[in-house]
Amino acid sequence: MKPLTAIPLILFSLYILSGCTAAVVGGAVAGTSVAMDNRTTGDYVEDQNIKTKFAHLFYKDEDLSKNTHVNITSYNRQVLITGETPAEQQKQKLSDIADQIKNVRRYFNEVIIAQPTSMSSRTNDSYLTSKIKTSVFTHMDELDGAQVKVVTENGTVFLMGLVTRKQGEQITEITRTTNGVKRVIKLFEYPNPTDNKI
Repeated sequence: MKPLTAIPLILFSLYILSGCTAAVVGGAVAGTSVAMDNRTTGDYVEDQNIKTKFAHLFYKDEDLSKNTHVNITSYNRQVLITGETPAEQQKQKLSDIADQIKNVRRYFNEVIIAQPTSMSSRTNDSYLTSKIKTSVFTHMDELDGAQVKVVTENGTVFLMGLVTRKQGEQITEITRTTNGVKRVIKLFEYPNPTDNKI
């Protein structure tokens, strides 16, 4: 392969692997290095693979890719699907996609039946996500950014990650009291065997 021919392929591969495919990525703040992550290296890589596979199947369906606003987050092989679809049938298609992907342990289809949100609403969601992440990591020194995923959709905040129960409660309280947050949904996992999953 000629060097100049290889460059577009390399750039495309990096784009896909980064999870930056337009409609199915937003909501979560960029992750940090694997070294800081509570997930195993295998699960970290598999989360990236899951997002890439979901994006591929999503864009194959013209009805979904053109008419819905969908965000996909995968953490520790648990998949969160958020956004808006105009019809229940489209929401079901998203569940069907998650069912097709190997190594997904569990998925949460939190898509609502509504017209896609406006750009201003999505901008506000991004702002809320950044504000919550900043507040959490300002007040919790023992926590690093790779342990928690904050996803905001139309003012509803979803919290994912591998944390202790005490950390989960603290993060939830910080999020709940953040101005502009309408609702908080906890999807934490607790790696300590004495803690139960939510």
